[in-house]
Amino acid sequence: MKPNAATKPVLLYFEDEIASATRIGQCAGLDIQLIKRHRFPDGELKLRLPALLPPQVIILRSLQQPNEKLVELLLAAQTARTLGAQHLTLVAPYLAYMRQDIAFEPGEAVSQRLVGNFLATLFDALITVDPHLHRVASLLEAVPVAQAIVLSGAPLLSDLIAARRSKPLLLGPDAESAQWVAVAAARHGFDHAVCQKVRHGDHTVQLELPDVAISGRPVVLIDDVASTGQTVAQAAHLLLAAGAASVDVAVTHALFAGDALQVLQAAGVGEIWSTDCITHASNAISMAAPIADALGEVLGRSAVK
Repeated sequence: MKPNAATKPVLLYFEDEIASATRIGQCAGLDIQLIKRHRFPDGELKLRLPALLPPQVIILRSLQQPNEKLVELLLAAQTARTLGAQHLTLVAPYLAYMRQDIAFEPGEAVSQRLVGNFLATLFDALITVDPHLHRVASLLEAVPVAQAIVLSGAPLLSDLIAARRSKPLLLGPDAESAQWVAVAAARHGFDHAVCQKVRHGDHTVQLELPDVAISGRPVVLIDDVASTGQTVAQAAHLLLAAGAASVDVAVTHALFAGDALQVLQAAGVGEIWSTDCITHASNAISMAAPIADALGEVLGRSAVK
């Protein structure tokens, strides 16, 4: 039976993500409603949710620049429970604090475990895209919710690359990128490889190109996230010096902090393509349809029609 307005699942969003919420709502057949946000002069936040909520509620919040957003999720999720929500799903296309999965030095906070456990106290389900996981077996190990779904931007980015470049070489900037490069390459049978990287801090890395044919070929550097751009820029320099016909960049999460875009352009990068997990001028792929399919799995097909 088709749910009525009082029981049909609803997607809640913050004002800065209205475009993403609209796309997901349209694909999933969901009503979307705004979480109103006010900042007091001392920096504290006040949120106002719809006064009545159905049993199944989705909250959309991509977690780049995450610190304040985690407070928003605490306030929004617990308030939603008091307003009728019995099952809460977090859609976080970008999931922050996943890189620190062990203590590299004595006394370090293992932020993946701490933030993951925090989110699991608030939500019943989580949908995210290409989380930065390496030493854990699954997202559920990092965020122990009842149900966790991991999507990937790699297949859709691969489709875009296939439409834009003829017989490209897909290259990962480091060993950690191998999983995304392999998925993208397999979809269209592209050649692929990864660089070797030695990091000397947040902004200093040393790369070595793999032993593959590069001269005269279009190369696409592909990864889950681009932040400072330093690693990708160094790879672009090396590739162009080795005779690559062109160097483009495809990433799931376009963080691009500070002057990252200028760094990439100065390195000779041509096109930059990203998904809309983080709103950015480079967005070329929408993840709305895969997210809508995942919501159907979480909520039940009848709940999203």
